[in-house]
Amino acid sequence: MIKIGIIGGSGLEKLNIFNRAEEVHIETPYGVPSSSFFKGIIGNCEVFILSRHGRDHAITPSHVNNRANIWALKELGCKTIFATTACGSLREEINRGDIVIPDQFIDFTRLRTNTFHDDFAGGNVVHTAMADPFSESLRQLLISTCRELGLRFHPNATVVTIEGPRFSTRAESRMFRLLGADVINMSTTPEAALAKEAGLEYAAIALSTDYDSWKDDEEPVSWDTIFAVFNENVKHVTGLLEAILQKLKDQ
Repeated sequence: MIKIGIIGGSGLEKLNIFNRAEEVHIETPYGVPSSSFFKGIIGNCEVFILSRHGRDHAITPSHVNNRANIWALKELGCKTIFATTACGSLREEINRGDIVIPDQFIDFTRLRTNTFHDDFAGGNVVHTAMADPFSESLRQLLISTCRELGLRFHPNATVVTIEGPRFSTRAESRMFRLLGADVINMSTTPEAALAKEAGLEYAAIALSTDYDSWKDDEEPVSWDTIFAVFNENVKHVTGLLEAILQKLKDQ
């Protein structure tokens, strides 16, 4: 049986795509994950859903226990992770409501533990290759499914992750554009890096909700506008996940 992890981000804290879900609690050497897991069976898939910020969205981006979240999914036997996230667009062509499938990240966080290897004791030296941080096979599966569903999407993007919880200044937003970032969020790193370090296949589904702070011809990003756009388009994210699971259930 294939075991798949889904990490629900902002707006998806209570994501539950099962008719009857079992609740699973797990502890790790790194503490307790952000939430318990909803577990369900779809065909040949055993699926575990985690709420990144807790089901009541009480955990700020800087305090998400990424190591516990990834470790717990690996401990549960998941070899595949799909992560959802809201993001801000740094490009005119990435519109509100568009789905983005990142292939690169830039880590602008500074307060988060970004490795499982706190020391190299005993000669256990680990430097994880990170040139291609997202699973290309999972990305291609997402891309082909987006096409089949007729969704507005972007098959490549560099996501820059900032510490938060504040939003960018206009100067920062413009700087990230100059650095080559296409979208911005507060969650992809070190989550994606830890998954890579743990040997797991990881891909992200980002939903564009705003234009951050770089555009002078409209109001800068606010939480209210993010949530309004997310609520209007969240059906596309859940529909994509359900279609992916239907494809995987017979493998």
